[in-house]
Amino acid sequence: MRTYLELVKANARNVFRDRMALFWFLAFPIVFVLLFGTIFSDDWTPSEFPVGLVADGGEVAQGLASALGHTGAFSTHTGTEEDELEALRRGDRRLVIVLPPGADSLLAQGEKVQVVLHYDQRQQAVNQVLISSVGEILQEMERAMTGRPRVFAVRPEAVQTTDLRGIDFLLPGVMAMALMQLGLFGSLQVVGLRERKVLRQLHATPLSRPLLIASEVTVRLSMALIQAMLILTIGHLVFGVTVVGSWLVVIGLVVLGAGMFVSLGYLLVSFAKSEEAGQGIVQLVQFPMMFLSGIFFPVDVMPDFLRPVMKAIPLTYLADLLRQEITGWAALHAPATNFTVLGAWLAVSLVLAMRLFRWE
Repeated sequence: MRTYLELVKANARNVFRDRMALFWFLAFPIVFVLLFGTIFSDDWTPSEFPVGLVADGGEVAQGLASALGHTGAFSTHTGTEEDELEALRRGDRRLVIVLPPGADSLLAQGEKVQVVLHYDQRQQAVNQVLISSVGEILQEMERAMTGRPRVFAVRPEAVQTTDLRGIDFLLPGVMAMALMQLGLFGSLQVVGLRERKVLRQLHATPLSRPLLIASEVTVRLSMALIQAMLILTIGHLVFGVTVVGSWLVVIGLVVLGAGMFVSLGYLLVSFAKSEEAGQGIVQLVQFPMMFLSGIFFPVDVMPDFLRPVMKAIPLTYLADLLRQEITGWAALHAPATNFTVLGAWLAVSLVLAMRLFRWE
């Protein structure tokens, strides 16, 4: 363990001494997010929030529609539940309020009226305010109509929508790209050590190959986590991008993606005899991944003859998983498919990288 920790410290020092590498691994993704986020972000805030109302008529529905209109903050649209939910998914509604059938009768009998509020799960900050406002309106209606509080029971329900802003689509793709760059180009350090005969000297010691690779991978995974947190923090503070899924899952995806690309990077550079040759091999793989994996634009715009290539690229599956978990965007593939493909790439790359690793 002591040898492993010393190797980790030595590798970390080498990484942080290289200012150019730090720029490409840490600063460049942030610059990329800021630049393209400014271009593709949509900070438009409506003067009125469109709200769908699903009800069978009656005094409660009329009173609620009237109260919403009097606030000046809502424009109310009535329709069937199916139509209004579809409008919510398209981004034409901010909330859909569903009153149960026979709400007037329930109110007259003194029973609670279950009011369902469907909302866009991605717009959490805005919807907390909207849901709270609707709750206040219902409380005022309770006092006016019955004189009794707690007649209406509000049940918010999240709905996945498809009106992503450009930055919501782009940011997970940039994160996936950054993990790819870190894994592939970070592996070139091993080529440099081999070219300078450092690995040959280490081979003369009791140091084992798995221990050396494990120390390198540890440093890369640590950098990947720092990189991901910086991207998410900038995305949230500057563009309001909020993680709608689990932070633990996002961290797990970062570790999985970084581990897979680090393994792939070591596999690629095992064929290189110099750093220049290693850079050429890495760039040959990195370039099509960057532009054929759908990280910068929806896959729908890609020509049909390129889609088989896209399906063979691991970056496609990592970006899909990150996009699902961070923004709630509809998946290209089932999560099980994404995990299976990434796990297969990780296992194969790691095994081959270990077998083909050369000390000189």
